[in-house]
Amino acid sequence: MRPWLSPRGRWSHTTILAPAPFVLWAIFFALRGQLRWEQLAMALAAVGLAYGSAQTRRFYFAMLPMGILGLVYDGMRFVHRGSGSAANVHVCDLRDLELRYFGVASGGRVITWPDYFYENPSLALDVFCAVPYGTFLFVSIGYGIFLYFRGVESQQRFAWGFLLVNLLGFLTYRLYPAAPPWYFHEHGCVVDLAVPASQGTHLARVDELLGVGYFAGMYARSSNVFGAMPSLHVAYPLLMLVEGWKHHGKLGKAALAGFYAWMCFSAVYLDHHWVLDVVAGSFYALVVALGLRKLIANKSALPVAARKLRT
Repeated sequence: MRPWLSPRGRWSHTTILAPAPFVLWAIFFALRGQLRWEQLAMALAAVGLAYGSAQTRRFYFAMLPMGILGLVYDGMRFVHRGSGSAANVHVCDLRDLELRYFGVASGGRVITWPDYFYENPSLALDVFCAVPYGTFLFVSIGYGIFLYFRGVESQQRFAWGFLLVNLLGFLTYRLYPAAPPWYFHEHGCVVDLAVPASQGTHLARVDELLGVGYFAGMYARSSNVFGAMPSLHVAYPLLMLVEGWKHHGKLGKAALAGFYAWMCFSAVYLDHHWVLDVVAGSFYALVVALGLRKLIANKSALPVAARKLRT
């Protein structure tokens, strides 16, 4: 029997419609003359997996939350563009909180850790911290695939947690728009909504060293400059740590913990986040992870696609 047919030989509505969001998204941008290669790739992958074998379809539904996030992130450009008020953006008031709780003495004054690293850069540290920042998406997707083969409940908590923590982060960006440290270092306390997203000086040096505009291109696609609080970069490895803990021995657990610590340090060193942002991102990840542990422990509370993975 063909995999896209029901036991009676009829088309399965679930299977037919499964890749629709990705296909329609690609068509929408194609009609606008703005189709990008990754949008086309996601549409083709969705069709191939959903209309392939029973095994590929099972994998498609398992990874669907992470795919949905790609569409949500891509669509954020329409939400952020031309919206918001400069009066609502937090710059120096957030930095004042950072000074109060995480200030560091340097040269007879109290400054923030991002200030310190901005004034005392190291090319070696630039490269060291660029690694997790340049690979976090590939690592997150790869880890979701790893968990798929180790335990469906852990994989589903991770995949849905990945989506939910991002949605909470995006909502916070709207309710509490906050400038990253690099913005303060380049523009001070004055809020300019027209300022484009930037990779910051540390990652700019890495681009220069490599001779390619990898990070410049990455941040050129960002639609939101004032999205520092919370740091979602640190939320991802913490979700990996929580959901993957039982699937690893001592070396694997140490690697997960190390990657989380590496990302936390990199977020602050690279001038992209205050320590407060890192704390908030970690808190979001823990709340989502603990909530999903209770939700996905109850089979009836699972989304339909996730319940099918357990049968």
